[in-house]
Amino acid sequence: MNIKQASEISGISADTIRYYERIGIIPAIKRSTSGIRNFDDEDLKWLQFSRQMRTAGVSIEALIEYIQLFQMGDQTIDARVHLLNEQKMQLDEKIKSLVNATDRLAYKIDNYQTHMIQTEKNLRPFNNKTFQ
Repeated sequence: MNIKQASEISGISADTIRYYERIGIIPAIKRSTSGIRNFDDEDLKWLQFSRQMRTAGVSIEALIEYIQLFQMGDQTIDARVHLLNEQKMQLDEKIKSLVNATDRLAYKIDNYQTHMIQTEKNLRPFNNKTFQ
């Protein structure tokens, strides 16, 4: 399949697929004699993996490091697991932060009529003309 089809199936834009290939997050895609990328099922699995890792908040740098370790073979399994654990801990912290933010918003919404309106009336007004 071509890059447009791979993009539609994976949910990753064609530009991002090209970028991922260029920086080594996905393996080099086989090409036709005219240079057109020809994706197969394994390529789609790499795209899916990359998308899942990025959705989980894994940085590009960490993903590149993971792929490099993967390519080195089984002797890097411990390092890969360590890297994934570090990324999971970062994601857990982000989730905790998002839960706190959600709780704060819920509190403001639940108490808007009884507390927030009066609290906001007591705040110092903005003297910034860009808000007027």
